[in-house]
Amino acid sequence: MSSLQKSIMKSRLPPIPSASKISKLDGSRRGFQKNYSPKQWHEYFKEREMVSVDENKFCVYRSAEPAQKGPLIVLLHGGGFSALTWALFSTEITSMIHCQCLAMDLRGHGDTETTDDWDLSATTLATDVARVLSILYPEDNPAVILVGHSMGGAIAAHLVHLDLVKNLIGLTVIDVVEGTAMDALASMQSFLRSRPTYFKSIPQAIEWSVRSGQIRNLESAKVSMPGQIMNTETLKLSTNELPLPDAGEPAPAISTFANPLSIAEDPETEGQDAPQAPVFKQPQLEMANAKKYTWRIDLSKSEKFWAGWFEGLSQKFLDLPVAKLLLLASIDGLDRTLTVGQMQGKFQMQVLARCGHAVHEDRPCEVAEVIASYMIRNEFAEACGDFVRHMPAC
Repeated sequence: MSSLQKSIMKSRLPPIPSASKISKLDGSRRGFQKNYSPKQWHEYFKEREMVSVDENKFCVYRSAEPAQKGPLIVLLHGGGFSALTWALFSTEITSMIHCQCLAMDLRGHGDTETTDDWDLSATTLATDVARVLSILYPEDNPAVILVGHSMGGAIAAHLVHLDLVKNLIGLTVIDVVEGTAMDALASMQSFLRSRPTYFKSIPQAIEWSVRSGQIRNLESAKVSMPGQIMNTETLKLSTNELPLPDAGEPAPAISTFANPLSIAEDPETEGQDAPQAPVFKQPQLEMANAKKYTWRIDLSKSEKFWAGWFEGLSQKFLDLPVAKLLLLASIDGLDRTLTVGQMQGKFQMQVLARCGHAVHEDRPCEVAEVIASYMIRNEFAEACGDFVRHMPAC
């Protein structure tokens, strides 16, 4: 493994495709047009609800209630994602065990609306989740399993640490470890700047997410990516525009990116000292349409909260008095504290290779199998259908 590959694995950021790989991707598309049409939430969840907490409204998605009594899996997404990141996973796990999934858009994300979208401290985010659950289940809530990805995993651990959730029986953290997360913060701003600022259309945003490696599962990207971008004119999440006109027709690749991590800037903003070449003016309307969608949240502005999400996370995770599962995309992700804790048997660990940071989107079926097996092993849930639990890898 080259030093560059090792650096990418340690940073836990999506890898940047090489020029040769981009060329191969472009060549393969000449004979085959992929469909990048977005999908809607109701293909994966049973209901969508806006939960009012004081002056704030939190968007919550729920799967159907289980055929027999089972736990509630509360799903917390990572920074910049939305509750729709759990769409495929929810469908998979509810087919394996008797349970119900609840995924919510955290403050500043998705369709959630708050009076202060920029208060993204760990305590505020954890308190939001606890208050939403208390409103949805004012008396006795079912047994709760917290599952969090990246930032959401840190918030889940914070929730348990503060004892904010009633009847909590388990915790699963996906691809977040204090040591590697803190190391990656130094390069996070550079990574965020490398992403396109605008997209011409929703299918183009989906195409970029797959080609850049942010999400390696096209079906998941189709439902997840619309929850991450908003219309620059209406300031509404792009999910509110679905289904798109003529949604029945395949949406081909919208553009061929010279670099899949960037979108061409307006002519007047490109290098002024470059050699003069013929300039072909585009209609003003077309240039405006090229900036129709942008990110729902500008993560670069949340930098002051990053350290607070992850500091002390490893020891906090080890000390939590519930059955714990750590799911990683690479064994290199473990820091010293968790390595010692894992050797002492303080938590279950599973590594899923051949996937990126969004493990649960890239391989939703395998992640569901691991978590379902963990829940059956700890007698939190019962299998449904022909599902046979897997033995833990670590």
